[in-house]
Amino acid sequence: MSAIKLPLSATELATIWMAYQEKTLLLQLLTHWLEKAEDAQAKAILQQTYANLLAHLQVLKETFQAEEAVLPVGFDESDIVLGVPRLFDAPFDLMWLRTKAKVEIGLYGLHSSMSYREDIRHLHIGFTRQAQDIYNQTTEYLLQANILVRPPYIAMPKQVEFVKEKNYMSGLNWFTDSRPLNAIEIAHIHQAIETNIFGVQMMTGFAQAAAHQDVREYFEEGAELAQRIVTTLSEVLTDSDIQSPASWVGKATVSTVSPFSDKLMMYATSLLTTFGLGSSAIGSAFSLRSDLPTKMALLGKDIMSFAKKGGKIMVSYGWMEEPPQSENRKALVHNKS
Repeated sequence: MSAIKLPLSATELATIWMAYQEKTLLLQLLTHWLEKAEDAQAKAILQQTYANLLAHLQVLKETFQAEEAVLPVGFDESDIVLGVPRLFDAPFDLMWLRTKAKVEIGLYGLHSSMSYREDIRHLHIGFTRQAQDIYNQTTEYLLQANILVRPPYIAMPKQVEFVKEKNYMSGLNWFTDSRPLNAIEIAHIHQAIETNIFGVQMMTGFAQAAAHQDVREYFEEGAELAQRIVTTLSEVLTDSDIQSPASWVGKATVSTVSPFSDKLMMYATSLLTTFGLGSSAIGSAFSLRSDLPTKMALLGKDIMSFAKKGGKIMVSYGWMEEPPQSENRKALVHNKS
């Protein structure tokens, strides 16, 4: 006797709805990048990712149809313009793909742990596996091309040490205003710097090509915020005599003609801003030097404010697709009207 398939829970519906938004966004970006791709190895990575995306979207569409749920709008060919000049230098596409894979590895891993129905669990596990594969391919490509800069190196530990001084967590020692950074702290700071260097480049390109004035100004504000984060955290590394590694390859070109709709660029910004908020929170949680959570919290407040402003802009233009709502809320709204 075959098992009865239960209907999707609200949690499972939320996860596949979010996946559809993100994957239709990436599909449109890939369409543009494939048109401009010149390097054979990079193009192969883009083509493989494109093919996998089509397969993933087909499964998602079938899942919505099986549940008799309306298919989200997401993003389509109306959100890109083919035949226009590059908005970014060639390495940007693989850098964006790598950054997006970072987001997806965490997101789909979380989604699989939030899902109870077997087919949905397996779906997100497959998404996670694919994101990890993209991350590996893009990282290796960018390293071989000397585009991606490795994190800082520190001396390897020769013996196990335990914290003996109470002021370790305060970040103070007898000789300097703050103790040296530990490896965990360096790791999270580097992650934030790398992500925000990419953010500066992305925001700069979006700002020079956006169609709406307020959207352009928003992207300019985003570039300034990302640069401020890079500067603040680089100073933290420098204070511990650690060189802040950075690669500014993949910058915006001189083109002011956008291959992407403002809606698409705003959603892409929202996605990476949310990732930045999560990374800032995790970095704070794992930092044992008291000054670091304070810095992260202040930066996180600015990121949150930026994200909130972006949401208001998206709503004002009708670009923010509303996630599925509970029937109780709809009934309440109906009764009030």
